[in-house]
Amino acid sequence: MSRIGKKPIEIPQGVTVSYADGVITVKGTKGTLTRTIESCIGVTIEGNVIHMTCPENASSDVQAKHGLYRALVANMVKGVHDGFSRNLVINGVGYKAAVQGNKLVLNIGYSNPVEVVAPEGIAFECPTTTEIVVKGFDKELVGQTAANIKAKRPVEPYHAYGVRYKEEVVVMKEGKKAGK
Repeated sequence: MSRIGKKPIEIPQGVTVSYADGVITVKGTKGTLTRTIESCIGVTIEGNVIHMTCPENASSDVQAKHGLYRALVANMVKGVHDGFSRNLVINGVGYKAAVQGNKLVLNIGYSNPVEVVAPEGIAFECPTTTEIVVKGFDKELVGQTAANIKAKRPVEPYHAYGVRYKEEVVVMKEGKKAGK
């Protein structure tokens, strides 16, 4: 059995969880998330605790799915209650970002500004012109949206120009040496 899968999931106040026909639905103040869970994993909801169960002597694939589904459901519960965010930093001469409605407008060294439209359930914030915050209640969607923004201008290793995660460390390369 998975060590992660054995852990119970606490349901916070204001979040409702229902499970029927292999589909788990989590509703909270931020939104509603649903996910299909394979029949090899058992789900029981007792009061304000969710337990994920795995059959005895299950194959390693089923044991891995046990921990996977427990982590996915825990992220769903946390997302509809607290939400998730990802911080990005823009570095470069003249590089900046701004929010216009539900669009993020990036000036990142191309001849025209790059516009990123926020998917359903995602909000952009720009505390400063070089910082971007991607917020939402679906962890997968927040991470994918942040990765899509980061892919618009990957960080180059000589001057560290580009878009990166705030906590990401850029390993710089040494520039050309001067002549003899």
